[in-house]
Amino acid sequence: MAEVVVKENEPFDQALKRFKRKFQQSGILAEIKKHEYYEKPSERRKKKARAAKKKRNRRG
Repeated sequence: MAEVVVKENEPFDQALKRFKRKFQQSGILAEIKKHEYYEKPSERRKKKARAAKKKRNRRG
């Protein structure tokens, strides 16, 4: 679980921004979306292949 300790005299907006960044980096939201519905193994493989192709295209 993402946790942020609010420092003394720190604006709420800054603490919220730190929390959102930590939450995003932890991958909690991605994990929730992944388990939102059942994905067939063949669909999972196709999705993984598309992501790999997209990653290769970005590098080159």
